[in-house]
Amino acid sequence: MERAGVKSGEPLAAIELRRAAAGDAAEISVVAQSSPGAASWSEQQFLDAISGNCENWVAVADGDIAGFLFARVAADEAEILNMGVTAAIRRRKVGARLLDAAVRFARARGAKRMFLEVRESNGAAIAFYRWAGFKESGQRPRYYSNPTEDARLLTLNIK
Repeated sequence: MERAGVKSGEPLAAIELRRAAAGDAAEISVVAQSSPGAASWSEQQFLDAISGNCENWVAVADGDIAGFLFARVAADEAEILNMGVTAAIRRRKVGARLLDAAVRFARARGAKRMFLEVRESNGAAIAFYRWAGFKESGQRPRYYSNPTEDARLLTLNIK
């Protein structure tokens, strides 16, 4: 998912991507709380997603969870449900690696496109997803609460 000319921090050499375990839910919840664009799931919601039908990946740096991504695949579509990266390592390709893992997984499962919703005010996330090739495909009025805000629907063809 590298793009020529993108200015960001250096990639992390010692980053490990793995599936989340039930014991990771509390740490993932802390990462989500420090990621303003992440959906505000409770620790229990993360635990339910880990043990349920969500695909997930965590990025581990120096023994700590530094990022996460939860997605699901149904028929020929994939959806990113929640994603976050700690502030200390943003712009160092951790999000790109998580997204790449999700895209590769979805493609292997037969998905032809991936989509997600993002708050209209989350300019950093919108820029990241556009960098990754997502295109705006719609809007969901008043989709978010606390505060009430519209969502942009972004879609990536992954055939």
